[in-house]
Amino acid sequence: MTATQAPGKAVGAPISRVEGGLKVRGAATYAYEHRLHEPVYLYPLQSTIANGRVTKIDASRAEAEPGVVVVLTHENAPKLASTDDKELAILQSGDIGFRGQFIGAVIADTFETARYAASLVEIEYDENEPDADFRADRDDLYTPEQLNAGFETDTSVGDADGAFDSAAHKLAATYTTPREHNNPMEPHATIAVWDEDELTLYESTQGVFWTQKTLAPLFGLDAGKVHVISPHVGGGFGSKGLPHANVVLAAMGAMLVPERPVKFALTRHMMFTVAGYRTPTIQRVRLAADENGKLSAVSNDVVEQTSKIKEFAEQTATSARMMYDSPNIKTTHRLAALDVSVPSWLRAPGEAPGIFALECAMDELAIECGLDPVEFRIMNEPENDPESGLPFSSRGLVECLREGAERFGWNGRHPTPRSERDGRWLVGSGVASSVYPVYSMGGNAATVRANSDGKYEVEIGAADIGTGTWTVLGQIAADELGVPFEDVEMKIGDTTLPNASGAGGSSGITSWGSTVVEAVRSLREKIEADHGGNIPEEGVEATAKMPKNPHSGDFAMYAFGAHFVEARVDEDTGEVRVPRMTSVFAAGNIMNAKTARSQFMGGMVMGLSAALHEESVLDTRFGHVVNHDLAEYHIPTNADVGEMDVSWIEEDDPYVNPMGSKGIGEIGIVGSAAAVANAVYHATGVRVRELPITPDKLIS
Repeated sequence: MTATQAPGKAVGAPISRVEGGLKVRGAATYAYEHRLHEPVYLYPLQSTIANGRVTKIDASRAEAEPGVVVVLTHENAPKLASTDDKELAILQSGDIGFRGQFIGAVIADTFETARYAASLVEIEYDENEPDADFRADRDDLYTPEQLNAGFETDTSVGDADGAFDSAAHKLAATYTTPREHNNPMEPHATIAVWDEDELTLYESTQGVFWTQKTLAPLFGLDAGKVHVISPHVGGGFGSKGLPHANVVLAAMGAMLVPERPVKFALTRHMMFTVAGYRTPTIQRVRLAADENGKLSAVSNDVVEQTSKIKEFAEQTATSARMMYDSPNIKTTHRLAALDVSVPSWLRAPGEAPGIFALECAMDELAIECGLDPVEFRIMNEPENDPESGLPFSSRGLVECLREGAERFGWNGRHPTPRSERDGRWLVGSGVASSVYPVYSMGGNAATVRANSDGKYEVEIGAADIGTGTWTVLGQIAADELGVPFEDVEMKIGDTTLPNASGAGGSSGITSWGSTVVEAVRSLREKIEADHGGNIPEEGVEATAKMPKNPHSGDFAMYAFGAHFVEARVDEDTGEVRVPRMTSVFAAGNIMNAKTARSQFMGGMVMGLSAALHEESVLDTRFGHVVNHDLAEYHIPTNADVGEMDVSWIEEDDPYVNPMGSKGIGEIGIVGSAAAVANAVYHATGVRVRELPITPDKLIS
């Protein structure tokens, strides 16, 4: 059979998920659902104090309970080979760093037995008063060495302070965003089993190799001794990007019950204590403009929270460095280290809270200048990246703003707040820009095999967290091979496959897709060179690594978007409703129209949720999140989500990667909360700078 086929046209088509049928039938196997012989069940013991030390654990009643296999505490826990990561170095002492920290576990023949026996364990503490009060006026704020993703902590171009002082128009305001918790539909779940010195993890993870490389040194193993399996993941939103202590606890427990699989799934309550969260932020934004509305200064000074046991410094102000044209730009980040659990990634870390503050401030300054908020943004569009000076590989923000305004009907908007009503509902509209960097992650490899029956197999240890990886990588491979989509079979989600980065930073398809394209090209060259252009009876395969982007360092690479929101506010109660959102994106070449629309819309809904609903409330006396379930931690339901008009512009960017894709998982959430806040202001004349926007903040 020849290796040359009719050209494929899979990329861009709205192809349904290949695993969709399995999921609808309940046949897709998630981490906790793998059927293994004689599993046992783990239920954790968690600290009820936020700072101190365990002085006594009496597990005798639990150990006597029928069906209990073992009780794990720091007194009998295996010693870890590495304790550098204090979040993961659990049960190595009795020290307590935050409320909810794992201090032990009960392993039993049934989940119910393990849970009941855990309630019988008696624990005594030497307790210290916790420090969990997050404020911007603390005298112990400090400067981290660098931010998440390697960004510089502070930057300064020109003289932002001086330009602000002398400006014709200026705004100085403080915006706050709360602690928010990732709540994917599938909680974090693990099945751990040891076979002598080899560990197998059936894991809900955004990266099987990330889990492998994190767990192996903890147990003194070569990476190849840790096998991670994760074919299907029920959402992550960043919380499953790197393993948390629950994975370590399951693996430690399995060491005490050799060759019996240990199953451990976090309850919804536990998700609020050990699985990461978005740090709260306090952002002091200052903008200045000349008499015509041209920006002369942009400044964002950020205070955010981290944990005393492990630092996480979110890159909150980085978008302010490149979003708009200004000769003077300044950003700073300071951390408050508290007796709390460790913050981590949540969809668009940094950009989501940072753009909320910047885009609300842009709205306020536009009003101060007497300019339309859309036109104000357009007139401050930069020719090159203000931070690096590099040209943009493509920058479709203005087109998104123009297209979105047309689709939304922005031109009919009355500029004066509180000028439109429908009965007792005050009606307003708001706009905000969106941006997200084009990331790629190295270390990827892929294998493509051509079979004599005309079918192809593609292997790469990528992850599908509900985003469509199974399908989109098949589309990319099919088009590069020049064969129908149906002739390609994907294999992902296993560390026995070629190495792959995880699903994070909207980098998955950029990284994995580039690697698959390279592997296909290597395969075609091999067939031509070694087999005269024909596929031999026994088949042929080729493996390739992700190629370097020759344009890296030559361009600033970003995706952009624009959100338009209609908000209605009940004049008597302060209730806010959002009947419609219109969002337009410039995200390069769209790989799959159906899965892309789903990703964009999911981000928009999460932004709506951040604007109106989400807030993890911490009782600072005890370091305890009090609304630690989905009954009191509010997220939008179907009734809260109105008409969602999602579209994108055609954007050809040959510099980002061979597919021309930019990543779409996170840009939908960036700016959407600001658009809601700006619409609420336009409806009511009340400027709320503290998320979420709840009725009490609108009723005086």
